[in-house]
Amino acid sequence: MAIATERNYYQSLYELAAKVSSASTSDSVLRYIVKKVTQSLDAKGCSLMLLSGDKKFLLHATAYGLSDWYLRKGPLSTDKSISEALEGTPVAVYDAVEDQRIQYREQAKKEGIASILSIPVMLRDEIIGVMRVYTSELYHFTDDDIYFVGAAANLGAIALENVCIYESVEQEYDTFRHDMLEWHAALDNEWMFGDVVVPAEEMKEPPTTPGF
Repeated sequence: MAIATERNYYQSLYELAAKVSSASTSDSVLRYIVKKVTQSLDAKGCSLMLLSGDKKFLLHATAYGLSDWYLRKGPLSTDKSISEALEGTPVAVYDAVEDQRIQYREQAKKEGIASILSIPVMLRDEIIGVMRVYTSELYHFTDDDIYFVGAAANLGAIALENVCIYESVEQEYDTFRHDMLEWHAALDNEWMFGDVVVPAEEMKEPPTTPGF
């Protein structure tokens, strides 16, 4: 795994922020983020996992560089799978095959995963999931690596919030447009079938001109 330069990280974050600000669907932007993180760190892969409703499990939202077999290995328990990350602390595991904090060590070995970095995904001071970076060789993650992945994870959270807001506004607009169409239709019906109201001044007979 090559060491990414600080300049590359700044460029990658700029591109990620631009993507987040222009995206209207969560799937596309989240896939872009995990792919960009993987490429920026020259890693094996990256995944974004979100907490289940009961906060007992981590569910894969999107991933890059990992096999379907590995992604379907089983539910990730929040109690067994690097729980420190869900308390707001980044966790770097040097040897994923031997570290007891890794829930699926045998599967990690078969997948060719050596080291794992877990970063909490936070939205408005609330942890909603974890972003993980996987390497194929043993690697000591640097402070720059952790900062970059943390910033990317936060951009992912912002992307999710933006899409929710966009979909909410779009739904409200559709509801407003539907109500307006019904209102106009009701007005048209009243005009077509209601009594014609003639202003009082128009009901008076016009004055006659003397001599005619």
